[in-house]
Order: sequence, then C-alpha cells, then structure tokens
Amino acid sequence: MNRTLTLDDGVLAGIALATGLLTAFLSRTLLRWLAKHAKRTRWSGDDVVVDALRTVVPWAAIAGGAAAAAAVLPLTKAVQHTVNQSLTVLLIFVVTVSAARVVAGLMQSVTASRPGVAGSATIFVNITRVLVLAIGFLVALQSLGISIAPMLTALGVGGLAVALALQDTLANLFAGIHILASKTVQPGDYIKLSSGEEGYVEDINWRQTTVRALSNNLVVIPNGQLAKTNMTNYMRPEQQLTILVQVGVAYDSDLEHVEQVTLEVVEEVMKGVEGALPDHEPAIRFHTFGDSRIGFTVILGVGEFSDQYRIKHEFVKRLHRRYRAEGIRIPAPTRTVALQQGAVVIPQQRTGEDAVQGEVSPALHD
Repeated sequence: MNRTLTLDDGVLAGIALATGLLTAFLSRTLLRWLAKHAKRTRWSGDDVVVDALRTVVPWAAIAGGAAAAAAVLPLTKAVQHTVNQSLTVLLIFVVTVSAARVVAGLMQSVTASRPGVAGSATIFVNITRVLVLAIGFLVALQSLGISIAPMLTALGVGGLAVALALQDTLANLFAGIHILASKTVQPGDYIKLSSGEEGYVEDINWRQTTVRALSNNLVVIPNGQLAKTNMTNYMRPEQQLTILVQVGVAYDSDLEHVEQVTLEVVEEVMKGVEGALPDHEPAIRFHTFGDSRIGFTVILGVGEFSDQYRIKHEFVKRLHRRYRAEGIRIPAPTRTVALQQGAVVIPQQRTGEDAVQGEVSPALHD
C-alpha cells in the first residue's frame, strides 16, 4: 500500500460496490421489462438482443463498481494492475459469450424466417459461435499482455497438419457449407438419392445431413457423400408437383364417356382430398392400344411429395366405384394360347393371372 487504509477509504469503496450492484439490479429489472415487450413483436431478433443485454449490462455494472472500489483503496501498483486485468478479462468473457449468443441467435432467426430454410440448419450457427468465441479468447490474451502473433503462427502450422489428418471431416464440413450456400438442399426438403435413400431433410450440421424417412426412421448421410451423389429434390423449384396414374379400359368402351367420367372423378378428388390442389386443371391423355385395353394417363396435382400416396389411394377407389356404376369395364389381361393336336390348331383365350403367367404349351401329337 502507498498509505494506510482509512475508514473513509472503506466507506468510499463500499459506496462504489453498492452503486455497481444497485445499477446491475436496476438494469436487469429494466431489461426484464423490455424482454416482455420484445416478445410481442414479430421479429425474434430483438428477443435475442435483449436477452444478451440482460447478461452483459449487470456484469458490466458490477465490474465497474469493483474497479471504482479498487481505485479508491490505497493498493500497490502491482495489485491494482492485477485487479484491473482480472476485471477486464471477466468483462471480455461476458461480452464474448453474449456476443456469440446474439450472433448465433440472429443468424438462426434469419434462416428460420427465410422461405425454405429451417432454423435447424445448425452448421452456420455453430461455425459463427466458434469464431466469435475464438476472437474473444484472443482479445483476452492480448489484454493480459500475451502476444498472440506466435500463437497465430503456430496455429497456422498446426492447422496444416490437422487439415491433412482430418481430410474427410473437413470435406464434410465444406460440403455442408456448399450445400446450404447453393440452396440445392435445405432443411424441410424432401429428397431422394440415387442410392435409394429418401425422406425429409431434418438438419445439416458440420459433418452430416439427417434425413427422416416416411417410416419415421432417421437416415444419416455424410455431407461429402450427399454432395457427390445424384439427387432429386421434390421441393424445388416449387413444392407443388404433378403425379401420373395409369388406367386402361376395354376396347368396346365409349372413350368420350370414359374421359368425361374420369375428369369428374379427378375434380372430385382435387376438391375433396386433403393435400390435393383444388385449382389443378384435370387432364387425361390416351396413349396406347394394348393387348387387351386402351391405356391412358391421368394427371393429378398434389401439394407436396408425401401427399401423393393418399391422393392415389382415394382416386383409385373412387374411379373404380364410378366405373362400376357407369358400366365401364376394366378388362383383365388376356393372351391367346394355341394348342396343336395333330394338324389342328385350337385357339383358346386365357384370362386373369393365367394369362399373365401363362406359357405356350408344347404340341401334342397322336
């Protein structure tokens, strides 16, 4: 100490500490009130900022009161320097953690508000949080008088060695960043890979992409593999799509009547089944003279990929019921089988499963 500690020094130091604590309490109360009003707004970013300030401002007030108290007390230069450094590091730590929360929260809020991008895309959030924490750590070292230049050099050399050892991990990391940046795949999309996996994209993190299949099972795909494989995205460029249903009627059918009845059933399904597109213009296209039927395609509109199963289910049931009521026949497959007996050829008609699976019988000789 430069001089003896007096009662006045203790009183002034106590007043400084009390002022810091009181300021911290009042600021936290005010920020709690602001947080209630921030929740009423549509933008979630103000909630993140206010929540971070509720941490930073009280601690800053406490650190300020402690610094003022230390300045009042007759401390030696070494002790004074140590106290100031400790308070500075504490403040940097609090600000860094709060800044990481703010930046990560704002980024998550932005990704969640954009169409086609879900807030569960954690790769950007995690990278941003790590970068902010790393910067805060370097600033804290610099404030302590530790030179960070040799550390950055060592990190550069060590980073090269780590990059060589973690080639697969880094490949997955940059593949995930590329996938999200190019917007070819986003959380919430329904995708199908050339290897057969398909489902809704749940999350894309720093190493892998999680896909939820229609069976509700999770399929984990490394980002590097996802970037290399052929993939169909059923949500882009738009979520709505059309599906094709193949139908066939007998040759003796009135095709104009068949078309009119089918269009009525399509309109009924489009307006009455959940997931269908009420504004979809119904269409059928005759295209084939088959072995036992005239084939045509019915074009249906669905809201998203998984809706097609329910819509096909309802369409087939209602079309079959309507065809029976209208007397429109859907013939079973037939095949003509010739049985040779001596020099006589007897043509016969085989229908149903026998017609599909039947084979030509060998010739019979007397």
